[in-house]
Amino acid sequence: MAPVSERLRWLFLAWVISMCITTTQCVDRSNFKTCNQSAFCKRQRSVTPGNSPYRALLDTLELNENSMKLQLLNKVNKVPLLLEVSGLEGNMVRLRINELKPLKPRYEVPDVLVKEPRTVPLAVVSRDEGSVEVSLSSPDHRLVLTADPFRLDVLAGRELLLSVNSRGLLVFEHLRQRKDTFTAKVSSAVGSMWDTIRNVFSSASKKEESSEEGEEKADDIEPTAEQTDDKPEDGEAEKVKEEEEEENEEGMWEETFKTHTDSKPNGPTSISLDFSLPGVENVYGIPEHADSLKLKTTDSGDPYRLFNLDVFQYELHNPMALYGAVPLLLAHTPRRTLGIFWLNAAETWVDISSNTAGKTVLGKVLDYVQGSSEEPQTDVRWISESGIIDAFVLLGPKPTDIFHQYASLTGTQAFPPLFSLAYHQCRWNYNDEEDVRSVDSGFDLHDIPCDVIWLDIEHTDGKRYFTWDPNKFPSPRDMLRGLQAKKRKMVTIVDPHIKVDSDYKIHKEVRSHGYYTKTKDGSDYEGWCWPGTAGYPDFTDPEMRSWWASMFSYDQYEGSMENLYIWNDMNEPSVFNGPEVTMHKDAVHKGGWENRDLHNLYGFYVQMATAEGQVHRSGGTERPFVLTRAFFAGSQRYGAVWTGDNAAEWDHLRISIPMCLSLGLAGISFAGADVGGFFKSPDASLLVRWFQTGAYQPFFRSHAHLDTPRREPWLFGDENTRLIREAVRQRYALLPFWYTLFYQAYRTGEPVMRPLWVEYPADVSAFAIDDEYMLGGALLVHPVTEEGATGVTAYLPGKGEVWYDIHTYQKHIAPQNLYIPVTMSSVRKQSFYKRPLCS
Repeated sequence: MAPVSERLRWLFLAWVISMCITTTQCVDRSNFKTCNQSAFCKRQRSVTPGNSPYRALLDTLELNENSMKLQLLNKVNKVPLLLEVSGLEGNMVRLRINELKPLKPRYEVPDVLVKEPRTVPLAVVSRDEGSVEVSLSSPDHRLVLTADPFRLDVLAGRELLLSVNSRGLLVFEHLRQRKDTFTAKVSSAVGSMWDTIRNVFSSASKKEESSEEGEEKADDIEPTAEQTDDKPEDGEAEKVKEEEEEENEEGMWEETFKTHTDSKPNGPTSISLDFSLPGVENVYGIPEHADSLKLKTTDSGDPYRLFNLDVFQYELHNPMALYGAVPLLLAHTPRRTLGIFWLNAAETWVDISSNTAGKTVLGKVLDYVQGSSEEPQTDVRWISESGIIDAFVLLGPKPTDIFHQYASLTGTQAFPPLFSLAYHQCRWNYNDEEDVRSVDSGFDLHDIPCDVIWLDIEHTDGKRYFTWDPNKFPSPRDMLRGLQAKKRKMVTIVDPHIKVDSDYKIHKEVRSHGYYTKTKDGSDYEGWCWPGTAGYPDFTDPEMRSWWASMFSYDQYEGSMENLYIWNDMNEPSVFNGPEVTMHKDAVHKGGWENRDLHNLYGFYVQMATAEGQVHRSGGTERPFVLTRAFFAGSQRYGAVWTGDNAAEWDHLRISIPMCLSLGLAGISFAGADVGGFFKSPDASLLVRWFQTGAYQPFFRSHAHLDTPRREPWLFGDENTRLIREAVRQRYALLPFWYTLFYQAYRTGEPVMRPLWVEYPADVSAFAIDDEYMLGGALLVHPVTEEGATGVTAYLPGKGEVWYDIHTYQKHIAPQNLYIPVTMSSVRKQSFYKRPLCS
């Protein structure tokens, strides 16, 4: 591979105006929980860092060709856990913690990993009474496990890369039988009585010992390890008492939020684990949040939340949950990039705090580590409501290595059909077939390229998906043939909530097969959504997914043709009358699992089944196109994602850049934001700037709310039509480039749209930049993101590298901050490319 200085690069400055932060907040925050309102998050966050109650029992260690296993004992409640550590091919480590003997199985996430990761042999390098050192396949990488308190350190040579449980925040709430209030009180009283008896005998014993001083040493026998384990260790008795008192703490067995009560038949089941990253100041990922690319510390506010929700016109610069969740965090320094993949589909909170490495480097690790004890450190704590701890540490060391490692686990971006990389025109809703023909003709009349026209929920017969309104869309195949004659496609919406109607074929079949999600009492789960009362198919059931896929065949989806593709919306799932506008956590899925265990997988499965339906309808020859709003790790295998219900405001335009960048870092390259903003009405300058930005984001679709004025590209005057036409044509001129980038993403897992630091990992100046980005390794884009801008300042990275204006070929030497005057019509004069210097 040629060095950076010999690779061709391009710099394009797309003119999109920057945001000024608005004070308007349309989301009703009271509908969504804070950490303090989420019982398990509040409970976990009340645990203060310090010595962990967990001790690794080194005498239980078993080492085989696949993993190292040993028990962890909670010194307070005596509940044993099973720790399993594996080295994986590709320079990764997997860490799994589960109860040794749970009352019943705990949920383990299926279907996200593309295959069971291949392990590498581990070998014990040294061992003493308090620790064990294990080498990975690379002799340079080692694991040091310290027994008491339990911690695990990952080293490369003498460099400490990452520590697990160094802050003592491992918490694993074990499954238990509920004690009623009376039983709990009796237990507490008995416990107090035994405390009194124990103290009496202890005092007597001490007096007896002092009176027998000088007698034979044989009388002073140390208790065995087994005997010691039968009672709390010194200083732990009070903790036992506190745990017994907390057994019926509010929120452990039942929780109420607003008018909704969540029964918790399994009681408290949350888990938590902390990771310390010495030398790290910059962390990224864990989408989806409407926030900066570089993640912020959360000490003074809520943690970042991962819980798929339908959030109406979301608030910006906030860690609250949005539509999708990918529990992948990347840490970057000039020397190395690391990743942590937390494979858990329950509601999850991620705390991020700054620290200094000297405060957590203790014990035997001090014998190995070089460097200043005052170097910066980032601490990351994952908190999930249920399931097991299943964490992957991706050791890089380069950014591209992280992408390859994560792709080896969850798959790469699906290679999209070429048309889907072109321009899409959407609105809630195009009224009827005549309206579709008019919009279709409008693009021809105004000479603006367009490949796809979309239909929202109003095209159906009363919000019954897989149908057409018989009055407004009586001849869907004729409409589709008209588009097909111009090589255009159509996308229709198919949401996962099914109208409860005894005459509706889809509902009848789902109900007759027993495919609906159930309530805790065993009846079909129902909620309100667009059709009114609706049922929610259980997409976690493979049989249900197979049936759903069959509904996309041409003989089942009446009026469909080969140029019709699908959009899955509202698949968090959205339940208008549900807690936090989503499904109740105690709803029951296939296998008896609660929605709380797998909530973030629902949208993943909806898109999976829909994509498989498109493949099956073509006999396996068709590459599908499916857009989804909800997603999880692995969703990249099934199609595209958009950033949801944004607004026609400059700040929403601005935030679309870090949101798409974060998705790309987490494996989802095919992502974009609604051009023009879904809510509200953009003025001409905002709409033009948004087209100029959207043309350089992976998924390029304009979309608008039902209540907004029409905003087809030719409705804002001749000059603005010309500017929009030019922006769209630039997208089409680069389609071969886009197609190549997506093929590379499909093959390697490397993001199409990527932060500058991915290409320039040692350039500290690039680490926090999220208003410009690279497309592949060749094109740098700096959208104009300020209303009324007369100029922009673009950072050109790469010491000694040469960047050229893509239209004028003017040369610029990097690194530098380049000020460029701009006007609304100056876009063609402000593009740049880069090619190798002559020797």
